[in-house]
Amino acid sequence: MAYDAACMNLCPTMTSATRIPGHRFLHSPGPTRVPEAVQHAMTLQPMDLADPRVDELIADCEHGLRWLMNVPAREPVFLYACNGHGAWEAVIANLLGPGRKVLIPGTGHFSESWAQQCEAFGATVLRTPWHEGKPIDVQALREALERDAQHEIVAVFAVHTDTASGVTTELEPLRQAMQQAAHPALFVVDVVASLATAPFDMQAVQADAVLGASQKGLMVPPGLGFVVANERARAVARANKAPRYYWDWDRRDSELSYRKFCGTPPHALLAGLRAALGLLQAEGLPAVLARHAQLAGAVRAAVEGWGEAPGQGIGFFCSEPLARANAVTTISVPLGFDPEALRSLAREQFQVSLSGGLGPLAGRVFRIGHLGDLNAAMVLGCLAATEAAMGMLGWPHGPGLAKAQRFLAQAYGGHGIPA
Repeated sequence: MAYDAACMNLCPTMTSATRIPGHRFLHSPGPTRVPEAVQHAMTLQPMDLADPRVDELIADCEHGLRWLMNVPAREPVFLYACNGHGAWEAVIANLLGPGRKVLIPGTGHFSESWAQQCEAFGATVLRTPWHEGKPIDVQALREALERDAQHEIVAVFAVHTDTASGVTTELEPLRQAMQQAAHPALFVVDVVASLATAPFDMQAVQADAVLGASQKGLMVPPGLGFVVANERARAVARANKAPRYYWDWDRRDSELSYRKFCGTPPHALLAGLRAALGLLQAEGLPAVLARHAQLAGAVRAAVEGWGEAPGQGIGFFCSEPLARANAVTTISVPLGFDPEALRSLAREQFQVSLSGGLGPLAGRVFRIGHLGDLNAAMVLGCLAATEAAMGMLGWPHGPGLAKAQRFLAQAYGGHGIPA
């Protein structure tokens, strides 16, 4: 008995009072659920640095990321033991420095966070206005570049999907605006939240550098970031005399695994990434993207249904339907409704984890992530729990779950289903 009690004290989830059968549904836009195959892969024992399996593991991850983003074989993939903010810093450290100018078009919380990180390095940040609920203002981007007659702007840093606002911006119009302005700035894209959830092709959008992280559509725990930089971006980095070491692309451009990671590679995370990329390849990228679009459609159907209650103010934060992200839906609540109370009830009573508002959206929205290792039944479970929590809190709402069910039934080929 004493042994059992000690074990329960060490692991509170083992106590009869707190243990809840099953698993907690994770519907944040990151971190996301880790598939069993990835978990098993991450039990890999560490290897000595001279073991050829280390080089093979890194090469497999590099190859898989090239496949996922359509990166030319000649372009190096720089892997870092870091989160997405670390990947931001890798780009900043290589391309910017004190006094160098960067243009960051407004998408909300994450474009502003990236801008502040640039300013911490002494860079001068030019911003285009952020219009709440809207994607990047392409015209404002073009005008900002046209005003830069001396071409002092080194790069445009664009967030593809902003998980705070739930908005995805089409990248091709941004690149076209840069070309129309005849500006030589680098085009740098953050695909942290969009990769493996929305179409992205590095060559098609003519991106000079791309950065991402492991904990969202890639279905791996947080801790791996990556950057791909073409020769144009590498040349700008070489001309940049700002000091750097750990993040330096030239220092990491090596056949030696120790050099690639500026130290010991994170074997377990790399093994997880290799397994996750294998799962995506087995499913097929078109099927992966179609699944995400379908699950996002179910959540959107639910939000539309919830908003049908008379006088109800629940609705989409993103006001442009085509810009609503396939990774996450940001849901506005009316004044007087507490989204944190909803999140707490959903998590503690129904074992469903939702996300709250970030930055200027704190207290105004809640967010449902629908990316990564998810299927229709899991999303319906999340929506059912969310709707039940609304009812317990006395929030008036329309038939959101029923609308999501109908949407999915029709998407799966249902016939004769009433609208």
